Amino acid sequence: MSFLEQVRYLVYKEMLLEWRSKYAFNSILLYVVSTVFVCYQAFRSVDGAVWNALFWIILLFASINAISKSFVQESRGRQLYYYTLVSPNAVIFSKIIYNIALMLVLSLIALLTYSVIFRNPIGDPFLYLVSVVLGSISFATVFTMISGISAKANNNGTLMAILSFPVIIPLLIVLIKLSKNAMDGLDRSVSYDEIFVLLAINAIVISVSLLLFPYIWRD
Repeated sequence: MSFLEQVRYLVYKEMLLEWRSKYAFNSILLYVVSTVFVCYQAFRSVDGAVWNALFWIILLFASINAISKSFVQESRGRQLYYYTLVSPNAVIFSKIIYNIALMLVLSLIALLTYSVIFRNPIGDPFLYLVSVVLGSISFATVFTMISGISAKANNNGTLMAILSFPVIIPLLIVLIKLSKNAMDGLDRSVSYDEIFVLLAINAIVISVSLLLFPYIWRD
């Protein structure tokens, strides 16, 4: 079986398991909607900077809860079974693709819910949507890689937090700057540098995942 066929079957497996249980999606969806409602009850009305900060806080913790379980639910027996059938690169790449799709759905639902409940102060909705899409992809790639590493360390949550911190902080800084430009309605050419940086981070993280995961997989 070719690499792309392996990835396709593994992504289909992830979607089928999620469709049967719906545990992860429903729990994260409940978290997103309830958190937005609690923020509304607490603040009622917020300015643009606070609106933006609250949204990224909600999306960050939703992505952590959704993606940290990527490898936890895989038993050692199942991982050994995968080892005999598919390449490690196909495993990590399929996880990244599935988590990107999951985060895109959750982030768009979160943005829609957040915009309906709170007054929407966005100056450039399209650029803000671009920042949300890039942020969702970035969260998915980073946390999938970290989740794969920590899973091989007996699912050490502390290790995941330590490894995530130096990557996620600069990522958040760029995302907040990009979304702030969209909030203020600035010309889109001002945000090209931030968009390029986010694309570069995603490319680097995916490349590192494909290079590093096969060595971790052998253990």
